[in-house]
Amino acid sequence: MEKIDRKKKAYELFKSGYNCAQSTVVAFEDVLGLDRQTLLDISIGFGGGFGRTRNLCGAVSAFAIVLGLYLKHSEDPMEGKAQIYKNIQTLSEEFKARNGSDNCAELLKNVKNLTEGYLPQERDDEYYKVRPCIKFVLDSVEIFEKHLGLDK
Repeated sequence: MEKIDRKKKAYELFKSGYNCAQSTVVAFEDVLGLDRQTLLDISIGFGGGFGRTRNLCGAVSAFAIVLGLYLKHSEDPMEGKAQIYKNIQTLSEEFKARNGSDNCAELLKNVKNLTEGYLPQERDDEYYKVRPCIKFVLDSVEIFEKHLGLDK
């Protein structure tokens, strides 16, 4: 079986206009058991730091979505939550070690002309030139693949 280049897939999704959460989640569609449109729908609201509120980075929020769909859970809700929370904290710590934060506003603090409100910023050459979001998406995919053993 041919290895899937999830980083390339995530990059292409982001460059096609999908947000950071969508691009990260859909990069793992081959192991999640849901169709692409459902994954896009589930993850759309997490972009822009949770609905463009600039809180938790969408590429980090994707950790919870993918883990929730990928990991097999215990029938015991407390045990299942503990398993997911432990994994999310491990992944988030690695992301923060690489990028200094997992907060969207903090990650984008040096971006000039950052718009506010609920309307997504237009994606043009300038957007991609100054926006570091693609790095965060690619970091999340790489961290995920390593953590889940899908990087081999």
